[in-house]
Amino acid sequence: MQSKTILLLRHGKSDWNTAFGSDHQRPLAPRGEKAARLIGDWLHRVDLRPDRVLSSDAVRALTTAQLAAEAGDWNCPIDLHPEFYSGSSADLVRALNHLDDSVTTVLLAGHQPTWSQTAALLSGGGTFRFPTAALACLVASGPWTKVAPGRCELNWFVTPKLLAKARDPRGGATESR
Repeated sequence: MQSKTILLLRHGKSDWNTAFGSDHQRPLAPRGEKAARLIGDWLHRVDLRPDRVLSSDAVRALTTAQLAAEAGDWNCPIDLHPEFYSGSSADLVRALNHLDDSVTTVLLAGHQPTWSQTAALLSGGGTFRFPTAALACLVASGPWTKVAPGRCELNWFVTPKLLAKARDPRGGATESR
């Protein structure tokens, strides 16, 4: 059975200085938009594209997923999961368990503290600091129905700040493709 790749992407930095009706409607700040594009572009450059995206329906999470998909040239569906907005790790695991096994790579876009808790739960423990637009990559063996606590391996964890520094060792971001 082919391994399954789980990408956990926290939404980009949100904009507290614009008018929005509720927390659910809070948009991304320009910095959050830039970070989402940087993550998407980086995934493209390392040739890792999701087959499917599962996103919170909050504006900042969905916009993060959409901008990353655009920058990464992913041609995959983005499914909205309202339960990701204020849900738990159990909600994420349940969504993973219901994926069709033709999906080999899935990206979940959403919020703290659930994203760090889910990374720790799936990988068997630890503490994760998940800044905005951070991305964790976990790998599971077997079908999606077998994804469960402690059954995944953390492959890597990146942040936009780390990627920007890697692109320009002096600390500034350089132009991408």
